[in-house]
Amino acid sequence: MDQIKQRQEEIIEEFSMLDGDMEMTLDYIMELGAELGPFPDESRIEDNIVKGCQSKVWMLAGLDNDRVQFKADSNTAITKGLVSLLVRVLNQSAPQDVMNAEIYFPKQIGMDRFIGTQRSNGFAAMIKQMKMYALALTAKQES
Repeated sequence: MDQIKQRQEEIIEEFSMLDGDMEMTLDYIMELGAELGPFPDESRIEDNIVKGCQSKVWMLAGLDNDRVQFKADSNTAITKGLVSLLVRVLNQSAPQDVMNAEIYFPKQIGMDRFIGTQRSNGFAAMIKQMKMYALALTAKQES
């Protein structure tokens, strides 16, 4: 769990250097999205779309050495950047830690100032989906 907290603290630190500049912040979010790993074309299917997002967000999760491995993508640059932040925070964590994680960095970086209500709702849907994947993977581990 400390790993999740540490990653969030790193994100808060990075965004603090942007000094609240809206344009620089959005550019940075889009840059982060561009660094997101490749998402398999054959997985861009309806079943992998995160429900509740205005943009299309595809997400997959699996286990690698008892750690959750997330893959995600979006059809818009800003949303791709936002999902990349969540992947960065939660990736390679134990499923139980993902399920119990308190995601506080959005409030700390003032995310509500640069994304609207629709994207905020979509962001919450992404977090929920990631926690659901972790729950499903935990059930799979236990069976």
